[in-house]
Amino acid sequence: MFEDFFAVIMAGGSGTRLWPLSRKGHPKQSIRIDGENSLFQSTVKRLLDLIPYERLIVISVADQVGDLHAQCPEIPLENFVTEPLARGTASVVGLAAIAIKNRVSCGTMAILPADHLIENDAKLRELLKAAYQVAQDNFLVTLGISPTFPATGYGYIQAGEALGKFEGMDAFSVHRFKEKPDPVQAEILSTDGKHTWNSGMFIWKADAILNEFEKQMPELTQKLLTIDRSWSGDQKEKVLKEVWPTIEPQTIDYGIMEGAERVAVLPVEGIGWNDVGSWESLFDALQKDQDGNIILRGETVTFDTQGTLICEDSADRLIVTIGIKDLVIIDSGKSILVCDRKNSQSVRDVIKVLKQEGRDQYL
Repeated sequence: MFEDFFAVIMAGGSGTRLWPLSRKGHPKQSIRIDGENSLFQSTVKRLLDLIPYERLIVISVADQVGDLHAQCPEIPLENFVTEPLARGTASVVGLAAIAIKNRVSCGTMAILPADHLIENDAKLRELLKAAYQVAQDNFLVTLGISPTFPATGYGYIQAGEALGKFEGMDAFSVHRFKEKPDPVQAEILSTDGKHTWNSGMFIWKADAILNEFEKQMPELTQKLLTIDRSWSGDQKEKVLKEVWPTIEPQTIDYGIMEGAERVAVLPVEGIGWNDVGSWESLFDALQKDQDGNIILRGETVTFDTQGTLICEDSADRLIVTIGIKDLVIIDSGKSILVCDRKNSQSVRDVIKVLKQEGRDQYL
């Protein structure tokens, strides 16, 4: 049943909020968060019992392809599709749909970020099977994470009428997407039983999403068609490099999902999902010791230390903490970050300053 099912792994982001472990030459999806595998390797491995290496499409940027292929050499090199520069997830999805359409006449694709933590891989595969079946009726399907707290950093999806059970799982039409809420609204949305978090994971038939591009983003569609016409010829890379910079950046959420009519959601529970959006977010995803600390790796000694995340990622260095609470301490070997957990999102501001000051050696 799933012989035409492809997974598109989006692996082109820089993940600056996890600096200094995440850097230009070693972005978020390439770092190890939990265990021996990188986030990218974990994404690949959780799919293999459903989708084999030859049907994994990796979308990335040119300077990351070598590292990603070295991490998973089983994925054919021709399955790595390079975007010349960042133009948002809408164009990435369109490019992936073209790649799949040029391989099979009627393929179905799962869009999966490479930088998510998921504990229950088997449950995700079951969800993807169910979503595949919903997508055969030309629905654009999204996976909605059942809220576990009143998050203000995620968009929300409001479910509509029930569409039935697929692989034993409930599917609903989408009534509407909602922006990231303020704290008061988040409290309501996370507890009313009607809303889920927007996970950024999508499933649809390649021709269904391309038809939706034609309806809602006709200008992008024309540029995708230009790329499509050159896909099998020796001008492919030349045309891609010429056309891609002219594309207006846009996300798939704003560009397509919010305006589409046939959209479905599968509410997701029990997969242990986390999008690793900041150092603080790891406290919701990883196991803590009796003092609430997370030691990612490295040599550490802690005295009177609570609620602190420590990672020593260089060689032969010891981190000792005494009398501290609720900090993030990251030693990458070249840079050291020490910050209050609640301010960990401000790492993005540090990156801006380093860029402005020309201190690229630390990025």
